[in-house]
Amino acid sequence: MQGIVFATVYNTRHTLFTLFNNPNTQNIMNVADLKIKNLVEYRNQIFTITEIFQNNEKDYFVKIENDVHSFSVPARSIKPIQITAEWLEKFGFSRTYSSDQRIRYERPEPFIKYDIDLDSRKLVDGLKIYGNSIKCKYIHEFQNIFSCLFGKEPAAMNYGLISTES
Repeated sequence: MQGIVFATVYNTRHTLFTLFNNPNTQNIMNVADLKIKNLVEYRNQIFTITEIFQNNEKDYFVKIENDVHSFSVPARSIKPIQITAEWLEKFGFSRTYSSDQRIRYERPEPFIKYDIDLDSRKLVDGLKIYGNSIKCKYIHEFQNIFSCLFGKEPAAMNYGLISTES
């Protein structure tokens, strides 16, 4: 598979606008939203993206790896990982509030929170940064936002061997 390796340089303002205002945040991976070190699902396993490239036919591929495997697959074949309580804890959040309507998780930084809305309308569901609500359903979205704001990746522990449900 011969191709051109490319690196996406993120303009913070543009990237955050795209992340916060993307109406197409469905269970579909958009290659433009991906970056190196994003966690994704492939065949019910968790992988880290290590490379993004195009082949001669202009199709996008990603090289993904975990503790067991390393290979390249079409970008359209990977799936986003839904944010769950387990994942929030892996990324350093702690449960700080719980009621019949909402569960709140907070990181050590006082300005980063994540609310899980238990109401079917999901009015307060998602990431809160400096009091701003951000629709953030997937791990790669959280990684990209965190990276843009703080210039580093959020640390996650022991994600290499976790299975996800499809």
